[in-house]
Amino acid sequence: MRLAALLAALRPVLPLVLGLSLGCSLSLLRASWSQNGGEDQCLGAVGRPRPLAGGALPEVADGRLGPGHEDFRPRIVPYYRDPNKPYKKVLRTRYIQTELGFHERLFVAVLTSKATLNTLAVAVNKTVAHHFSRLLYFTGLRSAKVPHGMVLVAHGDERPIWLMYETMNYIHQHFGSDYDWFYIMQDDTYAQAEQVKALVTHLSINQDVYLGRAEEFIGGDEQARYCHGGFGYLISRSLLLKLHPHLDSCRNEILSVRPDEWLGQCIIDFLGITCVSQLQGQNYHTYELAKNTEPEKEEEEEFQAALAVHPVSDMTLMYRLHKHFSRIQLDRAYQEIQDLQMQIRNLTSLTPAGEVGLTWPVGINSPFLPKSRFEVISWDYFTEQHLFSCPDGSPKCELLGASKADVSEIIESALEQLNSRYQPLLRFSKRQLLNGYRRFDPTRGMEYTLDLLLEAVTQKGHSHVLAKRVSLVRPLSKVEIIPMPYVTEATRVQLVLPLTVQDLDFVANFLDMFAMNTLDTHDNALLTLLFIYHPYDAQRVSQVDVFAGVKAMVGELEKRYAEVKIPWISVKTEVPSQVKLMDIVSKKHPVDTLFFLASVWTEINMEFLNRCRMNTISNWQVFFPVHFQEFNPALVYRGEQTASSTTDFLRDGHFDRHSFAEACFYNSDYMTARTKLAADILDRDEVLESMEVFDVFLHYSGLHLFRAVEPGLVQKYALRSCNPRLSEELYHRCVLSNLEGLASRSHLAMALFEQEQANST
Repeated sequence: MRLAALLAALRPVLPLVLGLSLGCSLSLLRASWSQNGGEDQCLGAVGRPRPLAGGALPEVADGRLGPGHEDFRPRIVPYYRDPNKPYKKVLRTRYIQTELGFHERLFVAVLTSKATLNTLAVAVNKTVAHHFSRLLYFTGLRSAKVPHGMVLVAHGDERPIWLMYETMNYIHQHFGSDYDWFYIMQDDTYAQAEQVKALVTHLSINQDVYLGRAEEFIGGDEQARYCHGGFGYLISRSLLLKLHPHLDSCRNEILSVRPDEWLGQCIIDFLGITCVSQLQGQNYHTYELAKNTEPEKEEEEEFQAALAVHPVSDMTLMYRLHKHFSRIQLDRAYQEIQDLQMQIRNLTSLTPAGEVGLTWPVGINSPFLPKSRFEVISWDYFTEQHLFSCPDGSPKCELLGASKADVSEIIESALEQLNSRYQPLLRFSKRQLLNGYRRFDPTRGMEYTLDLLLEAVTQKGHSHVLAKRVSLVRPLSKVEIIPMPYVTEATRVQLVLPLTVQDLDFVANFLDMFAMNTLDTHDNALLTLLFIYHPYDAQRVSQVDVFAGVKAMVGELEKRYAEVKIPWISVKTEVPSQVKLMDIVSKKHPVDTLFFLASVWTEINMEFLNRCRMNTISNWQVFFPVHFQEFNPALVYRGEQTASSTTDFLRDGHFDRHSFAEACFYNSDYMTARTKLAADILDRDEVLESMEVFDVFLHYSGLHLFRAVEPGLVQKYALRSCNPRLSEELYHRCVLSNLEGLASRSHLAMALFEQEQANST
């Protein structure tokens, strides 16, 4: 009995004991075999390590790998500074990929001509240019007008060999150190951009690659091949770097009519590398189009798998090819989605949650689950004509623009899905959208719920009207990183402060904040004051200057900060148009000046100035911040409590979306937009009175207008004086800003309640 009890107690650990014993035994046996083999078996005839299985070289006594493998083992380079040399600060690169030696993946060059620049080259640009991160067009002679959206390089000579020679030189000089792969094609070639990008991701960058459609030289060596230029070809960076020193010799020594033959002969003669159509398990599939080919009717497997198609005779054929191959890729994507969804369904039963955990649609993240009532995502109600959640806060507005197109597309998609599911038994057509709801879920995309009044028709022709509710999801697509120009926080900001007589009570606070947050901290910011005189005050300026007090304050600041100069500009006008005032300031500053157009109620701080620098990009983007406006303290606190720096400003104020007074932009961008405005309005200067700087950039520049809430730009409460001589829209916005800046609804309701109680007693 005791033995049985002992065995029962040891039974769970018996597999562990047996496993350890077996492992130790095998280890001892292997050690004895290694000792019997001797050390001589590991060395070759000349003392070099023999390759192990898979071709790897073992380490030798000093810890280094064999020849040719030094780059694959990290080495720690000790830091040493010569004490005899002065210390020099190390300058870091702008981007980490530059410091680490990373390169961009693919550069594409399109060879075109003056005759086909506005036809075939435009078709190439519209079909594949948006798929490649960098694409340039190379031609001998350029036409008078370059098509929009195309980067063109003209070499000044239409000779084909010269064009190829100059193109290779240009690519090496400007992009040789930035890209791993270079794809060269003609403008009469249709290339599947996504297939080309997928091809280079499967090739090793450490080899000299010359990949394309291999063709024999006429009367040349049977083993030598060149890549046919009509079907495009791929060149690696290492091959380009080796080829560049020999380009001049090739130009002088090799005679050829075709540029692709010339380049292929140059690579063979000086580098000994021939063109291949297959490399590292990847095939470069091509298809040669016959005359009068109908892409939609081509069913050959070779055509369907083609990476490049040539020759393309006209723009229409290029667009038809693009449509055909796009449809093929779309069908493949849909089929892949269906296969993945089927695999997810099959595997769901094996998960702990079981089939209950299967989300809809399959493969899309489950809806967001709020943890409190404050996290609930609300639904927006809409019909085919109106939207009941409007951007301006009104309860009902007309369905227009992108929202209308979105609703129409969703209804069409719902009908398409219903018909594909129930045909041929039933065919649905829309009578009316009864109710529509939508909301944006940040975890999965835009969700829709539609109540549709449908007419269902059977195969025998019988019809029936029914209401059906459908749910749809527009999932979030692949996230893309948009390339933006490089900016720094070292740019000098030129503040421009327009002042009227009504602003005199707030100037002292503005100057104090400017001195404390910029002058005391030595921030790279300057200030220019713009004194706006009424004509009556301008006539009396020699006797009574309404801005004398402000000028005295400026003088005190300049005495306190000897290195600071605060200039001012005096303007006489009855209607202080923002555009007219900016015209005066713009002419007195260099074109590369970064302006911050401020208001007298603004509290300047370093945090906002840095965001002004980062969000404003020359020739790319302007920044219009939405400042935070504090409420009227008399209504918010009502004498019971006072505001403090730690007060919850989301309760004690709001972001004033009616104000466009603050703006950050470069002088060069303003001058460009202002020139276009001048050509449009001619001599009708009265139009400027109804415009702001925001309108100038919105209608007369192609720049990005970045408008966002700015918590670092806070303004104390003040009742603005709205000039009735401005345009109706500007005056209305000013009045709305004053009204909404009084207090929140709860504060106003409490004030009315207390007033009614006081009146009743």
